[in-house]
Amino acid sequence: MNSLLSKHNWLKRLNVLLIHEPEDRAQLIELLHSAFERNLIDSDALGMIEGVMQASETQASDIMVPRSQMDVIDISETPDKFVPLMIETAHSRFPVTENSKDNVIGILLAKDLLRYYAGGEEFNAREILRPVVFIPESKRLNVLLKDFRSNRNHIAIVVDEYGGVAGLVTIEDVLEQIVGDIEDEYDYDESEDNIVQDPSGHYRVKAITEIAYFNEVLGKEFSNEDYDTVGGLVLNKFGRLPKRGESVVIGSLKFMVLRVDSRRLHTVLVEESKCED
Repeated sequence: MNSLLSKHNWLKRLNVLLIHEPEDRAQLIELLHSAFERNLIDSDALGMIEGVMQASETQASDIMVPRSQMDVIDISETPDKFVPLMIETAHSRFPVTENSKDNVIGILLAKDLLRYYAGGEEFNAREILRPVVFIPESKRLNVLLKDFRSNRNHIAIVVDEYGGVAGLVTIEDVLEQIVGDIEDEYDYDESEDNIVQDPSGHYRVKAITEIAYFNEVLGKEFSNEDYDTVGGLVLNKFGRLPKRGESVVIGSLKFMVLRVDSRRLHTVLVEESKCED
C-alpha cells in the first residue's frame, strides 16, 4: 500500500511539473533536469531518459567498433587457431570472414562449438554459421534496437557507402547508450579486483582505481594532486573520451582503453612502454 501511494505521489508531482507542455527538445531536457533537482526522479532515471532521447539521434557509426579493432575469424582457420582468440576476448559472437574483413560470410556463436568438442564431430564452420546482418552507417540506434528485438539478432555489421565493412555494433552497445555500461560474467566488480595482472604481465585496471593504490601495486609515483583516479589521469592525457583500443603513454606506462561507453571510461590495460613520455 505504501509503495503504491509513493508511486502515485511521484506521478502526481511529475505531472504538475509537466503541465506546461515543452515546445522543443531543449525545454523537455530542462524540465527533466528540474525534476531531478526537485528529487522527483533520481540520477539513474534521468540518465536513462536522456539515453533514450539520444538513441533516436545517434547513428550506428557513432558507437560501432571500428573495422581495424574487430575480432574476426577467417573461415580457413581451424579451432585450435581461433579458440584462443575466443577465450582471450570472451566474446560470444564472432564475424567470420573469407580472405578479407570486407567479406563477412556469417556469424559464429561460441556456444555452437560445444558440439564439436563434446561429440568429436568433424568440424565444418560453414555448416554452423548464423546469417549476417548488414546495416548502413547512418542507421539510428532506436531503429536498430527495434530490429535487434524483432529479428533476434545480437550483432550487425556496419557497411559504408561503397559496401565495405566499416565496423560492427552489438545489441549491448545500443543498450549501453541508454542504461550505461552493462557488466557481464567476464567483468570483475569486487574491490580487490581493481587491478588484475594477466599471464603476459600486463595489468587490467579499473578507471575508478585510486592513484595512490595504483602506485602502490605497480611501484610508480604518479601524482594524485590533480586527479584521484587512474581514469582521471588517462582522460586528462587524452583531452577527451577515447574509444576502445586507443592508447596513450604517460610516464613509463602505456594505457590502452579496454572498456568505455558514451559516458565514461571503465577499464584500461597497462603495460611498460618502450618509450617514456
